[in-house]
Amino acid sequence: MTKLKVSFLSSSITLVIVALTYVFIFPNSLSKKDLIFEDVFQEADSVKTSASVDRETITNDIYSSRRNIITETVAKVSPAIVGINVTEVRQYRAPWSRDPFWRQFFGSGIYNEKIKGLGSGAIISPDGYILTNDHVAGSANEIIVTLSDGTQHQAKVIGTDQTTDICLLKIDSKNLPFVNLGNSDDVIIGEWVIALGNPFGLFSLSDKPTVTVGVVSAVGVNLNPKDNRFYLNMIQTDASINQGNSGGPLVNSLGEVIGMNTIIYTAEGSSGNVGVGFAIPVNKIKKVIAELKTKGNFDRNYWTGLRIHTIDKGIQNYFNLPNSRGVIVTEVIPNSPGADAGLEAGDIIMEINDFRVDNEDIMIGVLYNYKTNETIRLKIWRNGNTYVKRMKLESR
Repeated sequence: MTKLKVSFLSSSITLVIVALTYVFIFPNSLSKKDLIFEDVFQEADSVKTSASVDRETITNDIYSSRRNIITETVAKVSPAIVGINVTEVRQYRAPWSRDPFWRQFFGSGIYNEKIKGLGSGAIISPDGYILTNDHVAGSANEIIVTLSDGTQHQAKVIGTDQTTDICLLKIDSKNLPFVNLGNSDDVIIGEWVIALGNPFGLFSLSDKPTVTVGVVSAVGVNLNPKDNRFYLNMIQTDASINQGNSGGPLVNSLGEVIGMNTIIYTAEGSSGNVGVGFAIPVNKIKKVIAELKTKGNFDRNYWTGLRIHTIDKGIQNYFNLPNSRGVIVTEVIPNSPGADAGLEAGDIIMEINDFRVDNEDIMIGVLYNYKTNETIRLKIWRNGNTYVKRMKLESR
């Protein structure tokens, strides 16, 4: 028993000596351990702070990238876009009204009906001149224009031109926002464009235009005439254009108007957009509205003295032509502008100025781009050679 006590006491003393030795030899060991854990926590906090800063930077970059040249252009142009609501009075005649027997019982059979329509427009000057299509407002009896600030104004027609489908309106107001008319000869195929307007009357819901974005798909497109309107040298775009967009501007990424949205191709049985829309080039618009503003109409009271015919396969083969494009002159009236220009029967007209003449309709439409007393350049084919003739569109 005594040996056990001695052994226990000896072991206890040994443990005490070892513990004291560890404390004296390694006095900072515990604090170093604490420091190690503190460094880990500080590093974790640093990583957490850095991640937070990175997330904030990324968020700011994403937010900044949302604002680009398209959004800036929309903000710049939108205040000058208007919604147009029109009322047109049309007369209808009953089928039986032409028979005197039935007219004695039912009257003349002529009825007036109010037809409501809508479209788009753009303010082009601070004193209230507004550009739109003739088919939107040219025949209207009442025109109400709604601005982007929600105010409504009665508008009057200053002048309209059915042939080019261009109409100039005016409201009594001042210091209005307006769009800048650009240069349609400078349009680049593939460049971004923005269509703004009032499709399906949606402008009235928020007093703000609907915005669609696309590219210029083609330029210089000649379409077939419709309702005595000629659509030549049109700008094609895939920016969505729908019913009600007519008269609204097509602008480039600089906010310049390069055309007026006018007509679309639609799928069979549909009236919606299929990505093929056309705008009247702004250079043509500037020429027409200058006349509308000063005269109220575009003066085409000229004559050519030419009789023409579209080239068919028979004519192509007879003259050994490479294709069937162009028109053949069948008669030249003596002492006419055509005769003075040196044109002869049998001449084939291939171009007028920068327009290619494919057929009779195209030639008529091209001539409608010019006013009385302007001189045009004609490229003709005669006896296997090409010539250039100049013809003045003299007043009748």
